[in-house]
Amino acid sequence: MAPLSGDAYVVNAREVSWRGRVGLGNWANLEGDPEFTQLGFQLVVVDPGEPACMYHGESMQEDFLVLSGECTVVIEGEERQLKAWDFVHCPPMTEHVFVGAGDGPCAIVMVGARVPIEEEEIIYPANEAAARHNASVETTTPEPAEAYASFERREPRPYRDGDLPDW
Repeated sequence: MAPLSGDAYVVNAREVSWRGRVGLGNWANLEGDPEFTQLGFQLVVVDPGEPACMYHGESMQEDFLVLSGECTVVIEGEERQLKAWDFVHCPPMTEHVFVGAGDGPCAIVMVGARVPIEEEEIIYPANEAAARHNASVETTTPEPAEAYASFERREPRPYRDGDLPDW
């Protein structure tokens, strides 16, 4: 991390700590610790057939930009195929999940507004389309711990060569 002035800094995504859960993609920790308070900014890489998370809707808007590769988005129960430079906007409580597709990794920038944890609302609804991609809970729940109970915790790992394109 290269400090600038105040709390500003510059990092390279290949050099930060990454975290992953088996079956749920790899996430670059660009924000550091603690996370940003006003805006969540994530870089996620999913392999073909691998969801980035569980199908959900949350109380703040989120936006997504596919940087490389291909993926499927299940949004409000409908599937759409995405490729590099496709942009997805989700108003608050829009139910969604991204799943890797194609022949290799898919890199997605994920940005969302943040509120204090006690004000956040999230729902993990059971959804048939998301279930076809192993990205749905069996029973609707507002509890992240329930939604992710079958996945191991995100563990730190180094950047995986080939996940990000060389432009």
